[in-house]
Amino acid sequence: MRRIAVVGCSGSGKTTLSRRVARSLGLRHIELDGIFHQPGWVPLPVPEFRQRLSAQLEEASGGWITDGNYNSAVGDLIQERADTIVWLDLSRPLVMRRIVLRTLRRFLTREVLWNGNREPLSNFWRWDPERNVIRWAWTSHPRNRERYEQCAADGSWAHARVVRLRTPDEVARFERDCAAAQSWPAFLT
Repeated sequence: MRRIAVVGCSGSGKTTLSRRVARSLGLRHIELDGIFHQPGWVPLPVPEFRQRLSAQLEEASGGWITDGNYNSAVGDLIQERADTIVWLDLSRPLVMRRIVLRTLRRFLTREVLWNGNREPLSNFWRWDPERNVIRWAWTSHPRNRERYEQCAADGSWAHARVVRLRTPDEVARFERDCAAAQSWPAFLT
C-alpha cells in the first residue's frame, strides 16, 4: 500500500482517514480540495489542477494517499495509478449528520480551510448544491455510490485492491490495522 486513493461523498471522513493512514504508513497526504479551491473559493482551472496534482504525485516517491473525488478532472491521474482504493461508503443519515456538524463547527470557529477560505454562511441557506456543501453532500451521495459501484463492477478498479468501508467500526478497524501493521491490514487479506 504505497499509492492510495480515498474516495467517498462529502462528509464521509476521507480527509481524517487519509491523514491518519498517511502518518501510520509514512505516506505523503495530498488533499485535493486544498489544490482545487483557490482564495475566495475560486476553482483552479482543470489543466492547472492536473499539472499541480501531477507534480505532487511525482514528488511523493515514497508513496502517497489522496482524498477527494474530482473524478472527471483528475480521476485518471489518481485512480489509475493507485495500488489501493479505499471507498468510504457510509450511510446517508450518518454522512448528513457529520456534514452539518462539521460545517457548523467550521463556520462558528471561523476555521481556515484551504488558501484562506472559510465556510460561508451560504452553506446554511443557499439551495444550489454548488454553493452549499450540505446540499452538495445530500445530492451527491447517491450519485457517488452509483459511480463507485460501477467502477468496482466494470473493471475500472481491477488493477487495485479495493476496500469498501460501510460503517464507522470498519473505518476504525482499517485505521487500527494500518497503524499496527504499517502495511496491508491483516483483516483485508
